[in-house]
Amino acid sequence: MKRLAATVAFCALMASVSFAQQPELQPGERLEKLQFPAATMELKGWTKFGNGRVYTLPVKAGQHVKVSFATKSKFAFLSIFDLAMPDEEAIFGTDEDGSSYTITVKDSTTWLLRPYYSKVSPRRGLGAPYSILVEPQATAPQPTAPTEEQSPSPLFPSRQ
Repeated sequence: MKRLAATVAFCALMASVSFAQQPELQPGERLEKLQFPAATMELKGWTKFGNGRVYTLPVKAGQHVKVSFATKSKFAFLSIFDLAMPDEEAIFGTDEDGSSYTITVKDSTTWLLRPYYSKVSPRRGLGAPYSILVEPQATAPQPTAPTEEQSPSPLFPSRQ
């Protein structure tokens, strides 16, 4: 009986994990599944409310990545969602956070990159071209603490 309960619990956990990784698409959106690039990857497209591409990008713990969004439109934006998180809050959005997102990934997950055209714009039916750069970053250098054995700076000699 314990084995059956453990199996059911495991299956429920796996179903919830796989369910959390599936993005909810809006009408007219097309999903494109990406792989984490070894070098800079550029995605170009046209965003229009209810008719555009969204992207899933798997990221692994410890990876350093920069995602940049560029458009000539002041009404086009990019939101990045973590599909493993139960809430629908974006982890990054160009409307409030600037045009690029640089991070060291803490937990392996899948991101949803959703370029969109703001519905509140006065010309809401037009859409806009965009470009998204996904750039793997080199490992950030670790800061080193000065030690007493280091030689003094030539600009500020030590007084003894």
